Amino acid sequence: MTEILFNNANLILPDAEMQGSVLVRDGRIVDIAARSAVQGHDLEGDILAPGLIELHTDNLERYLRPRPSVHWPHQAAIAAHDGEIATCGITTVFDALQIGSILTGRKSNYGSYARKVASEILSMRARGTLRVSHFLHLRAEICSETLIQEFADFTTQDRIGIVSLMDHTPGQRQFRDLDKFRVYQMGKYSMSEEEFQVHAANLYDVNTSFAKQHQAAGVAEARRLGAVLASHDDTDLSHVATSVKQGITFAEFPTTLEAAKASHAAGIKVMMGAPNIMRGRSHSGNVAAEDCARAECLDILSSDYIPSALLLSAFRLGEIWEDLPRAMGTVTRAPANAAGLTDRGRLEIGARADLIRIRIAEGMPVVRETWVEGRRVA
Repeated sequence: MTEILFNNANLILPDAEMQGSVLVRDGRIVDIAARSAVQGHDLEGDILAPGLIELHTDNLERYLRPRPSVHWPHQAAIAAHDGEIATCGITTVFDALQIGSILTGRKSNYGSYARKVASEILSMRARGTLRVSHFLHLRAEICSETLIQEFADFTTQDRIGIVSLMDHTPGQRQFRDLDKFRVYQMGKYSMSEEEFQVHAANLYDVNTSFAKQHQAAGVAEARRLGAVLASHDDTDLSHVATSVKQGITFAEFPTTLEAAKASHAAGIKVMMGAPNIMRGRSHSGNVAAEDCARAECLDILSSDYIPSALLLSAFRLGEIWEDLPRAMGTVTRAPANAAGLTDRGRLEIGARADLIRIRIAEGMPVVRETWVEGRRVA
């Protein structure tokens, strides 16, 4: 039996803040008290909160391919990603891996990688070399040529927690503004205008040939794998209506306030980006996450491409709502519930002791310690 008493802490409970202590035994919370003891681990008045839960992060891909022409060794990349996640206070992460490739076209072609990386994540997890709890999130690209074949490589043993349906065909959803799509693609991939036009035309052809069957396959494969189904970049009411029919659990990054409101009203949880909250706007020119928060249709935050933004955005949201426990819920219990994880994301008796210690330094929340099932990992 292992036991640790966290005392002299500002506890972030589901609906309140309280000075007190938390007793952990064998990786679970067994007592929460409005008192502090002299023994145990003195948090010196710092905040003790549930570990953060990240449902959609592209952070691993940044380590796998740190430069457009550089492919880093996978296990080294996974370990570095895992370490960053832990130090940012994220104790459960769904690593987003894209499936669905394009083999045609000069600038739009790319191959598959998800199966190999997924196997390496699972192997490292089985060997106990990862600090936090890792699940997999398959980003199913509708505008691709090989989605069905790549889905077939995965089984129910692969910890696939989420399947999101993504369609990056230009002229819709995230890239409904073609000028912004042009700037993004030409800048990221160093395309000339001629190359961009060829690239866009190929994407339109791929969408025409595969979109309908890939939409249906994505829904069916999520069911087969036992994964939660998410939509991505919903823009109008027709997208939301489709999401309702498909049984979508949460909507990733709606691009308009109209879509966010409609999703929320339909019982679909709305996820917005933490960088959007911190910057005050979307980098793609879409709806500001703060507008969704003020319209009471924001349920979950995701760090997306900056892990450290998750905690920062929760505190910023706490200022907007004037309610820190509620805001912390968007990065703890709400994502846990959306992913079907009932054992974590809250300071409650019986929950996993996934915990983070936070100190406010010059107005900024800083993670000082991270524990996963009562074991310190950062």
